[in-house]
Amino acid sequence: MEVEERKTTMEIRRVVVAGAGTMGQQIALQCATHGCEVVLLDTAQAALEAASARLAVLARHVADEPVFAGADVESAAAGIRLTTNAAEAASDADLVSESVPEDPDLKGRVLAELDAVCPARTIFATNTSSLLPSMFAAASGRPDRLAALHFHQPVWAANIVDVMPHAGTSEETVSSLLAFAAQIGQVPIHLRKESPGYVFNAMYNALNREAMTLAANGVASIEDIDRAWTTVTKMPNGPFGMLDHVGIDTAWHITDYWARALGDEQLARNAAFLKGYLDQGRAGVKSGRGFYDYSD
Repeated sequence: MEVEERKTTMEIRRVVVAGAGTMGQQIALQCATHGCEVVLLDTAQAALEAASARLAVLARHVADEPVFAGADVESAAAGIRLTTNAAEAASDADLVSESVPEDPDLKGRVLAELDAVCPARTIFATNTSSLLPSMFAAASGRPDRLAALHFHQPVWAANIVDVMPHAGTSEETVSSLLAFAAQIGQVPIHLRKESPGYVFNAMYNALNREAMTLAANGVASIEDIDRAWTTVTKMPNGPFGMLDHVGIDTAWHITDYWARALGDEQLARNAAFLKGYLDQGRAGVKSGRGFYDYSD
């Protein structure tokens, strides 16, 4: 008599995206256009209202992208539910994808609150771009069902996703996330152990640090730093142009956290340099101005 093979992959159809910022919006849209039921959760009603407006604009903008051929992007975006009620959002979730600011204590608190209202089966995924899942695995309440599922932006075009477990992540969680990544049109990279910055960001963060250091130390202007990069590499954007798309607020959160965690004086100067733009309301493309002006 044959023994039935144990199922090691859970099908993911109901997705809660916690955090309605730029990455949360893009992850929600990617999941919705690939047949998932999606809820976008945030503690601030104003953030959800801004996300709703941005999703409508985004859907129109990307509707003709080849990667969305055959999908009704505008209908998918309109079908994303938005709420501030965690219990309502997560009561039947298969997956929670967390995209809150880069602070391990905050991430731990958010996941702990969701742990209290999610079914036991729900997998928790963090989209952190620099932290490690083990930093808040215990606080999440379900360390065996937590791993990093780290997206890049724009999610539909830069469709590499890092799947990075920590030492306590179950094999079923890893296999489920790898399968889910492929299901929503991503190319999964399976990291065999925890490593800061994952794969692309480990290289990208090094570029950003050096570019910010040059500007913060007054070595060259942001325009000339970008000009050096684009002229030599023939890439369309330099590091500061790219950071405008990422969001200067996101870059500041990451830089400020590691400056404090490591006691790194240069990172502290870089964080102060970024904060100067944020204090002027210049967060990047999403605010109309960042290192460059996007008001038109």
